[in-house]
Amino acid sequence: MAATVRGLAVEEIAEIVECLLLGAASAEQHAPLLADRRRALADALGDALGELPARAPQ
Repeated sequence: MAATVRGLAVEEIAEIVECLLLGAASAEQHAPLLADRRRALADALGDALGELPARAPQ
């Protein structure tokens, strides 16, 4: 699966990752498969962020 995210800053995507992880934690008891999927999405986004080149200092 692939996703294209445009128009968001790195910080905003990092916030989405945090929200997915929080959502996974809250869903763990009643929907473990949903929690696993949210964690997988967060991991994939986090890995993609980690592969971005570092920003030049301003």
